[in-house]
Amino acid sequence: MNSTMKKYTKEELLNLYNLPLEELLAESSKYMSDKVEFCSLINARNGKCSQNCKYCAQSSHYRTNIESYPLVEIDEVVKVANEAKANHVSRFAIVTSGKTPDEGRDFKIELEMIKEINKIEGLSSCASIGILDEEQAKQLAQAGLKRFHHNFNTCRSYYPEVCTTHTWEDRLNTCKLVKKYGIELCCGVILGMGETVEQRVEMAIELAEIEPDSIPINILMPIPETPFENYHDKIDEENVLRTMAIFKIANPQAVVRFCGGRMRLSQENQELALKTCVEGILVGNYLTTVGKEPTDDIEMVSKIGKILK
Repeated sequence: MNSTMKKYTKEELLNLYNLPLEELLAESSKYMSDKVEFCSLINARNGKCSQNCKYCAQSSHYRTNIESYPLVEIDEVVKVANEAKANHVSRFAIVTSGKTPDEGRDFKIELEMIKEINKIEGLSSCASIGILDEEQAKQLAQAGLKRFHHNFNTCRSYYPEVCTTHTWEDRLNTCKLVKKYGIELCCGVILGMGETVEQRVEMAIELAEIEPDSIPINILMPIPETPFENYHDKIDEENVLRTMAIFKIANPQAVVRFCGGRMRLSQENQELALKTCVEGILVGNYLTTVGKEPTDDIEMVSKIGKILK
């Protein structure tokens, strides 16, 4: 861990979590900049995933009737990336379903996609393409990938309740490989999957150990026909705010980022978070759920007096 960063104990973070909300947000505000960073993505391969993650519409284990399609064309990636740039996006990700990057043709094409994104001035390439082996991490670095996205999703202790076809350690190993080859790491969570407050604090500590550059915060949007389809009431807005504040305090070097499910927060609480603990937004639509129009987010950032990075 970076020697300049305070390493919090679970007890310390729980004490902070349970402060009056105004006091907790005042504490997380100490680590905030005046800038907000926009990123965006293209869902480059959808559905037919072999993994049984209980929250996911793309898992082949559940009958969600999601549209499945193979890897999109490189030209489509470039087109969507340029559209994203026009909406003040500075980071653009290719995202594919599946446990790992496909061997052979798909992975080679994904490497070419990264190279094409890198040619767009002012745009940094990101990828979220599953669990990596060492050779894949090396090739991604050689292709010039700036940042790799790979969520823990939940803490180590709760992971078996979310997925059993791979382990939390598999995800940790990928995060370590990414950093070994000099690629920035984007690693975050999904809140509201039945985890306890203590386990949310565990997430903050586990993230601090790996030191990601970006921490995307997703709030579960229950998908019909998945095991979590009725998990609408597992977290409320106040506890989302508390969790994001704790993540910022435990990871002051990282950009805590609004991602999927933030529409479960009121407009007022979205603005409050951007003032006190959140410095990034994944704009546009998400993988299988709808987000806000980028113009609405640009207006919100301006309204609260922040600067687009």
